[in-house]
Amino acid sequence: MSELHDLTAIEQLAALRTGEIGPVDLAGHYLDRIARLDAGLGAFVEVTADAATARARSLAADAPTGALWGLPFADKDLVPRAGVPTRYGSRLHRDVVPDVTGDQAAVLDEAGGVSLGKTNTPEFGLTGYTESQVAPPARDPWNPANGAGGSSGGAATAVAAGLLPLAPASDGGGSIRIPAATVGLVGIKPSRGRVPFASGLDSPGGLPVAGPIARTVADAALLLDVQVAGRPHPYATAAPGAGPFLTSVGAGAASARVGVTTVSPWDDAEDIRLDPDAERAVAVAAALLADAGSAVEAFDWKPRGYAEMFTTIWRTSAARMNLSDAELELVEPITSWLVREGRRLTGAEVLEALAAATAFERETITAFAPFDAVLTPALALPAQPVGWFDADDAARNFSQQVQYAPYSSFVNVCGLPAVVVPVTLDGSGHPVSVQLIGRPGGEAAIVALAAELEGRVGPLPRPDVWRA
Repeated sequence: MSELHDLTAIEQLAALRTGEIGPVDLAGHYLDRIARLDAGLGAFVEVTADAATARARSLAADAPTGALWGLPFADKDLVPRAGVPTRYGSRLHRDVVPDVTGDQAAVLDEAGGVSLGKTNTPEFGLTGYTESQVAPPARDPWNPANGAGGSSGGAATAVAAGLLPLAPASDGGGSIRIPAATVGLVGIKPSRGRVPFASGLDSPGGLPVAGPIARTVADAALLLDVQVAGRPHPYATAAPGAGPFLTSVGAGAASARVGVTTVSPWDDAEDIRLDPDAERAVAVAAALLADAGSAVEAFDWKPRGYAEMFTTIWRTSAARMNLSDAELELVEPITSWLVREGRRLTGAEVLEALAAATAFERETITAFAPFDAVLTPALALPAQPVGWFDADDAARNFSQQVQYAPYSSFVNVCGLPAVVVPVTLDGSGHPVSVQLIGRPGGEAAIVALAAELEGRVGPLPRPDVWRA
């Protein structure tokens, strides 16, 4: 017998608009699942059941309006919501309750969504795994002994376990794609400048952007369209091309040219070992796209000088955090290390890294230019046990993050769009994903290709908790 959470987000919206289900019943369904199941998963750090029920009742009293009318979601705990604790994954912010709701939350409210609370994130969203000192770790619903990735690990756990239909997330070096791929979901990292309220244009290197995590490509495209349309662009520069991207689902792959590579820009600096299941997923995806009519070809990509440049920019971003020396004694070792290392950098070193990033962006976009999309592994390694990332040795921790997800951060440096989508299963039955990287502003093409893959792969199994 099917349950409400078996429906896709788009199907739930259709049922809401016809009155087949109501906002109160739908919110109640998810709140019940969160109450019963989340204790062993760590998806949420705050559940706002009373506020969600009141919001759903308010919506139910009026005619349906807005692209997300009545649909539950949750805010990543880096996004302020008035009256709700916003801890940023840090014990320094245990008692912070903002007075103002940030745009990332307000846009979804304005579209008619119902926030159920806050999803788990690591301290200040700095890591590709979600384990902090203020909350239980976010776990992979397929095997809760393993972590869910990060930094949007709570969002990914919630969607994969059927605790939410979809979730907003953010990505500064892979923070949408890493957890989505870890737990077998679709995650879209938009182009720099695409989402007005989280464009990337106001940060060093232009790295962090907002985007969606969902079970299907269409659901992810739906949420991306809401995020893109939610605010006017505050900068003269915005990503080229235009949505809505939901219309790209079903466009097919017949005329696309797809390049395939398993090269990572970290290969010369770190011990990158590609798991055989990840390599097989790329081969399967390439074959499926070729069968669909895409021109698929391997290409020789030789990225240069990436590791030092990215490490400098990441430390520079951390150094901007307003933390005193006393507070640096209270944050986690990886946070303290990044901030202290960043503050040791000279202005000349930072400018040199930013110039190197611009050169890397230009060279990479030129290398990828013959293709509508470039196909890579999503992750180098499968989901790792909770505690696998070194909690004490920050330098080793950083290397482990790179070894786990070496195909993510360079996409942010280049400002390109990318999507991860599951295509195969490993020996345990866990989904294995691939990444499709688009041209600047090329979300429509990669959404179409991801949907083609999704359709040819067919429905994949769900974790056991789905039926709980």
